[in-house]
Amino acid sequence: MSDWTFERPPDLPLPQPSEESAPFWDALKERRLVLQKCAVCGAISHPPRAKCGSCGAMEFVWLASEGRGEVHSYVITHQAVHPALRGYTPFATVEVALDEGVHITSNLIDTPPEQVAIGQRVEVEFTDVGEGVVLPTFRRQQGE
Repeated sequence: MSDWTFERPPDLPLPQPSEESAPFWDALKERRLVLQKCAVCGAISHPPRAKCGSCGAMEFVWLASEGRGEVHSYVITHQAVHPALRGYTPFATVEVALDEGVHITSNLIDTPPEQVAIGQRVEVEFTDVGEGVVLPTFRRQQGE
């Protein structure tokens, strides 16, 4: 394992939770990853939304996720697409297929970009980025 790590640029804008996503962001502050589950049909979704994509219901519960999955897709950013990213490239943005069946986009923080691979097992890492915001980032699953 390499000692390479991704560091969030300090001037990168922070997420702005919506009414629908507030429970997701609140759980992250407690180092928990939760997913929105329709209270009517049971469909699990991410990102959080106001209406179930399967049945149209507007009632949800929050399901605790183990935070494990595999890299479904990824992109390596080489060019700073925001001024705050100057000096922080290259880095990998990954689409993780969680074991619960939904996908989440984030960063793989412990793997050099050239070593990211589709199918690689990963697990959530809670990264405090300041101002009370915690992001769900990912690292290689222990034992992989």
